[in-house]
Order: sequence, then structure tokens, then C-alpha cells
Amino acid sequence: MKEHQRLVGTISRGIRCPIIREGDNLAEIVTSSVLAAAADEGFALRDRDVIAVTESVVARSQGNYASVSAIAEDVRTKTGGGTVGVMFPILSRNRFAICLRGIAQGCKKVVLMLSYPSDEVGNALISMDKIDEAGVNPYSDVLTLEKYRELFGYEKHEFTGVDYVQYYGDLIRECGAEVEIIFANRPKTILQYTDAVINCDIHTRKRTKRILREAGARVVLGLDDILTASVNGSGFNESYGLLGSNKATEDSVKLFPHKCQGLVEDIQKNILEATGKHVEVMIYGDGAFKDPQGKIWELADPVVSPAFTEGLHGTPNELKLKYLADNDFANLSGEELKAAISESIKAKDANLKGKMASEGTTPRQLTDLIGSLCDLTSGSGDKGTPIVLVQGYFDNYTSE
Repeated sequence: MKEHQRLVGTISRGIRCPIIREGDNLAEIVTSSVLAAAADEGFALRDRDVIAVTESVVARSQGNYASVSAIAEDVRTKTGGGTVGVMFPILSRNRFAICLRGIAQGCKKVVLMLSYPSDEVGNALISMDKIDEAGVNPYSDVLTLEKYRELFGYEKHEFTGVDYVQYYGDLIRECGAEVEIIFANRPKTILQYTDAVINCDIHTRKRTKRILREAGARVVLGLDDILTASVNGSGFNESYGLLGSNKATEDSVKLFPHKCQGLVEDIQKNILEATGKHVEVMIYGDGAFKDPQGKIWELADPVVSPAFTEGLHGTPNELKLKYLADNDFANLSGEELKAAISESIKAKDANLKGKMASEGTTPRQLTDLIGSLCDLTSGSGDKGTPIVLVQGYFDNYTSE
């Protein structure tokens, strides 16, 4: 009898669940929601399926929130509360403005140093074309607010319609602090204004801290150094501090979830006990992809996945089918081609790194790839599917 070949590859399903509140048993809710969806939709779980849970509901179940006043107190304690340089923040009402409110309340003056023409994740203050027209060198030129306005006027963000320069300046003043705004891309520039610095960049933060310390800064903090421990009973994140936080209310933030390795392992165990299937489980936040229109790189979290089960370590080890079809087996077609490619997949090396047959496959961590798929599946609005079930991700052309 001819073997049956599965005709569908990877499937990503958004799974609805109840609205999560602090103290809810998330492992049980995720397990029951996935099993209920499978029964309702008539599909079965398989070994190596991936259950992914958005970081938002994990943090909510943990009650991992902090007030603006807690941020302010931590900033005041760690910087001295005088003139503080706040450098390289992303341009975001949801991600950074609420943090800036706490920082401004914790010091007397903020020297806000904005990178230009865009922030770290691609949100543009101005276009590179306008930089060229103005004859400005963003790698070396330092612009005052007055010079910036003279050259570029009052630019608003393409999608949000916000002039972030004005918005951040007004916010700082509303919090009772003085503000001076400059535009520069060299970290050491901030030390001409103050020796106490909070660098707010995400993925380049370690390099920025090193440069500032080597240049003699008295205080160097990243957002990952603020709220690393509880302040007056607040939430905290010992690894990432304020990084990965989101606005919860006008005076509080939801922090990135912490200590959630046990959660993913509990869900994995629950599914194994209920179905006999060994699934992988991960927590995911932002995906890691770039918008070609707005030029925004989506990843504003410190990592895509703060916790995942053992089977999600590593990178894909895949052959490029079109490479094989166009090169090794260019003289074959139909069933002969299918059989030859299938044999190549079955016989492939355990590590294809550097091999031409893997050229063009995506060289990224599994958690970053799957997390991006999940982020796009669940969306960031009102879909109501904070759980994503990915099936067939580890299949290949030969899977039955």
C-alpha cells in the first residue's frame, strides 16, 4: 500500500480563552483552552506541536505592575535625583512615555538625547532624505532643539500623527522637571551635559553602557536597571527591569513577565498527562520583523521569548528545496524529483551550517521565528487569542 503523505504543512491557530486576571491559574487555563479548541474544531494534538502564550497575560496573571511613583522613587534613589541624561528612547506612547513620566518625576532636570533620523526600532523623526538635503551628518553632528526645528520643522509620525519631540518635552515639564532636548547618535555626547545617565536603548544597551562607563560617567543605568526589585510592594523584573513594559493605566505600567520557566513546563506536563503528547511551550512578546512601509522593526521587547521548553533551543536545520531542485536534481522531474529530494532530506546532516544546500534558509533562533508567527497570529488588538497553537512547524517534505 502506498504511504499517505500529509498535504498540509504548518498551521497556526489563535486560541481564545477567558480574560486573565491576577492570581489566575494560567497553566490550567491554557491547557483547558487548547483542549477545548481541539475538541470543538475537531483536530488532534501531536508530538512537537507548539503552544505559545503571549507575555501580556502571563504578566497580568502574575500581577506584575508598577506605578509611576515607584519608578520615580527608584530613579531618584539610583541617580541622586538631580540632572539626568535620558538617551536613545524609542518613540512610543505605549512603550516609553509612561516610563519617561516616572523618570521625570524622579529628577530635577532631564537632558533628553534623541537618536536621529529614527529611533532604535525604526520609528522615524525625519526621513534620511531630509537629513541629506540639510547637509547634516547624523554620525557626528549634535543638534539643539532650536537647530532641529530650524532645519526640519514640526514633523509628525507617519502612523500615529504625533510630534514626539514636542510630546516628550511637554510630558517632562508636566511632571515638574526642567527639560533640554538634543539630537545626537554618539553616546559620549550626553556627558557634556551630565554625568548621570539612563540609556533607554534596548538591543544596543550593553555597548552604550560600556562606552559611557569608559568615558567616565558617574552613574550609568539602563531601563533594565530600574525596578529590578520591588519598590514599596511594586512589581519588578530582576532580569529586564522596565524593558519590555507596556502602559497599563495613565499612572502604571505592566512589566515584562518574570520567573515563568515553571509555567511553560507546567503546561507541557499538563498536556502530556491529558493527551500523551509531548508538546513544546513558549511565552512570546513582540515578533522580530520589519515593516517595509514605516521601516519599523517590531521588536521593542528585550527578547522575543523570555521562557520556553527545552525542545525550542537552537535554529532550524533545513535544506533549501529549490536549491536541490535547480542544482543537484535539475535533470529530474515528477515522481523521480520528489523521491530524490525526499531521500536528501532523510539523509541530511545533523548540522547543515555552511553547506550550500542550506543556503537561503532562515538563520534565526527557533523561538524568534515561531514567536514572530505567533505575534502575527494573535495580533495586538481585539482578536482575543492570547494563546497560539502551532502545528507541523517541525515537519518537512517527507512527513507522513
